[in-house]
Amino acid sequence: MRHSRIQTNVKNKEIEIEEMKIEEVNSAKYLGTIMNADNLIEEEIRERTAAGNRSFFANKKIFQSKLITRKTKERLYHTVIRPVAVYGSECSVLTENIKQKLLVFERRLLRRISGPTQETNGEWRQKTNKELENLISHENIVRHIKSKETELGGTC
Repeated sequence: MRHSRIQTNVKNKEIEIEEMKIEEVNSAKYLGTIMNADNLIEEEIRERTAAGNRSFFANKKIFQSKLITRKTKERLYHTVIRPVAVYGSECSVLTENIKQKLLVFERRLLRRISGPTQETNGEWRQKTNKELENLISHENIVRHIKSKETELGGTC
């Protein structure tokens, strides 16, 4: 894989190193992070949110259990699912589009974890974005990534 933004039209190019032929590819996974020829992170974010979803659904029985408090479920989200979803994102540039995708991912899971809210008239409804923001004490996934960037001190 070439690390430049210049597009090449050469297909199936091979690199030879000490009698070993290595095929040039458009994307590769290295240490759990997807690197691609275009230097874009959309594919990486899509993969990370899919991993977060797999992590959530692997623990679905725990999150649906009525024996576990909502606070414990929120703690599980923060310690099990969120780290899977943000792995390696501290070193990426977050565009508004990517920030929005991450926030949608987080809100969808938080709505599943917290469940519906019953109004005073007996009707049930989903929690609003504002209620979800208060639920996680205004530490959403994007702010979490930004705080990790600050902890690293720009070492990426």
